[in-house]
Amino acid sequence: MIKNILLIILILIAVVQLSAEILIPMDLTQTDHLKAYGIAYYALSQGINVKWLLNYRGGSFMMMNTPDIKDVCHLRGVSYEMKNAGEVLQIEQIIQKSNMDIVLLEKEPKIAIYTLPESYGNKLKGFAGEPWDDAVTLALTYAEIPYDTVWDIEVLSGQLEQYDWLHLHHEDFTGQYGKFYAAFRNADWYKALVMINEDTAKKLGFKKVWQMKHAVAEMIRDYVKNGGFLFAMCSATDTIDIALAAGNLDICDAPFDGDPMDRNAEKKLNFSRTFAFTDFTLVKNPYEYEFSSIDASNYAQLRGPEADYFTLFQFSAKYDPVPTMLTQDHVAVVNGFLGQTTSFHKQYVKKSVVILGEVEGANEVKYLHGNLGKGTFTFYGGHDPEDYTHRIGDPPTELKLHKNSPGYRLILNNVLFPAARKKKLKT
Repeated sequence: MIKNILLIILILIAVVQLSAEILIPMDLTQTDHLKAYGIAYYALSQGINVKWLLNYRGGSFMMMNTPDIKDVCHLRGVSYEMKNAGEVLQIEQIIQKSNMDIVLLEKEPKIAIYTLPESYGNKLKGFAGEPWDDAVTLALTYAEIPYDTVWDIEVLSGQLEQYDWLHLHHEDFTGQYGKFYAAFRNADWYKALVMINEDTAKKLGFKKVWQMKHAVAEMIRDYVKNGGFLFAMCSATDTIDIALAAGNLDICDAPFDGDPMDRNAEKKLNFSRTFAFTDFTLVKNPYEYEFSSIDASNYAQLRGPEADYFTLFQFSAKYDPVPTMLTQDHVAVVNGFLGQTTSFHKQYVKKSVVILGEVEGANEVKYLHGNLGKGTFTFYGGHDPEDYTHRIGDPPTELKLHKNSPGYRLILNNVLFPAARKKKLKT
């Protein structure tokens, strides 16, 4: 009789242990928020589904208890908590009764970063790939999330269809080389950048670099329309929409392509082709470090680092799971940061676009999201969330010094977004 009771107790203990789950908290108790996303990605890569607990303790993750997951958490310095079946049920009941929800992440997304190939680094006089870093690449590397790189040749040959998620950063799809002509035209890296783009355009059969870049923008638009997830930061956010609106129009002046721009181009812009912006005007001066009226960088610079911040909107987790996922954070107010395109004047944002974060009282949008066809796009203004005035040639940000960065968390929310169960997102 006693043996039978002991056996039952041991079985019950075993069942409880097997049903236990690992909770990775994403509130202020988390030791390394950024690497926590890498744990979620790792679990998905091992065939383990991840529950994303929206609005619960900063957007925590919960997954099946395995020794492997615990070992990886220890190795990467990520805090976790063991929850038995009763505690898991209690968490689920709290979520059910509150402005919270559970989204199931099922498969790790395949990621592509649009960037100049590193093989061109020697031509850029010591710069590896490009003379600036990329916050998303830094975040993925730190979180130990794998990615591939693509550039114009890969995009135009149709290789984007291999990827679930595409990132664009410090790119100029207008063909004006970032409008760095006035300040850097004599710099070795700038000359090399022009040469590389011109050689690539010629190889691909384009007479002008801007024609190649506009064609790339169209391919990216098709990628999204067919179901891709696009995430853009800095100058990529507005230049891709400018290129899409221009289409076959020449909006490059002589310093960029050797001949004058179409002086009537602005009147011919087609805003129905753009992702996020409409009714904007072009900055035609080739010596001015600005593309269009979309960018609100001047306003941010006037505020300065001490007063520059933006507020994240809170959404209904049960009815708006997508914007809720994209705004998960352990704070509601995030420090601002500059970029070639820092933020967006609200008057140029399409009505169909969802604003995720804005500078309160300034009619200035920092973070937005929208749909195109079967896919989505998310634009995040600025260059580096932990380096307010990051400049060309500055060293990369050391993310081990910013393990709990709210600004970088927004980037990594986007990385996991494509893994969400699609049926859930439609409800």
